[in-house]
Amino acid sequence: MQADFFARKRRNTLGFLLVLGLITLGAILITEYNIVRGFESFPRAVIWALGNFYPTQESLSRLPGILNSLIETLLVSIAATTLGAMFALLFAVLGSNTTRVNAFFGSICRGIATVFRNIDVAAWAMILLFSFGQSSLTGYFALFFASFGFLTRSFVETIDEVSGGSVEALRATGASYFSIIAQSVVPSSLPQMISWVLFMIETNVRSATLIGLLTGSGIGFTFNLYYKNLNYDIAALVVIAIVVAILLIEAVSNYVRRVIL
Repeated sequence: MQADFFARKRRNTLGFLLVLGLITLGAILITEYNIVRGFESFPRAVIWALGNFYPTQESLSRLPGILNSLIETLLVSIAATTLGAMFALLFAVLGSNTTRVNAFFGSICRGIATVFRNIDVAAWAMILLFSFGQSSLTGYFALFFASFGFLTRSFVETIDEVSGGSVEALRATGASYFSIIAQSVVPSSLPQMISWVLFMIETNVRSATLIGLLTGSGIGFTFNLYYKNLNYDIAALVVIAIVVAILLIEAVSNYVRRVIL
């Protein structure tokens, strides 16, 4: 019986790899991609980057402006995530199977969150460009909508996983709906929710760099400006500043997770 199970699992794995290989081959043929030329160009790209894409003494004079743009991007990312988390908590409580008011209203809340979650943040930015133009506000709303959708789904799963038993116990004692939310759902789910919010901040800082290219704001716009003007030394300094900021945020997030979880 066990041998049949492993044989079936092996056949499924081989079948999946075969299908994946056929799809890859089809994509190569359709796009006329030259695999050999692609691998040959990689060493040349590395050599060019090492010879051109590095900060110089002169580029350091632009560091204050780069840091200002980076701080703007960080603040927009944190603000969008924080407000998105507030709305996500409301929709998660109303949409969770554990705490929903009724099945119909819960389905509407989950449906709205699903729509927002499945639209990529770059797509949100392009949609909002028609309304707000190239500005920090466009990037803010794009990050807010993406954060709201992702965090609502994460919060719903957290509430269903963590708070089920305690909610049933409080209902058995005759506790009111708001007492259950305040005394059971929020306290038991808060550490995991904070962890999701920190993860979303990290993600939004990375996404905000791409959004800046579209909205003409923040550190993404700064990088694009110098790169298009062939100021590769300053563009390299921008990349280093982004990498350092992301690593610092990740280190802080990991420390906070270790403390609260």
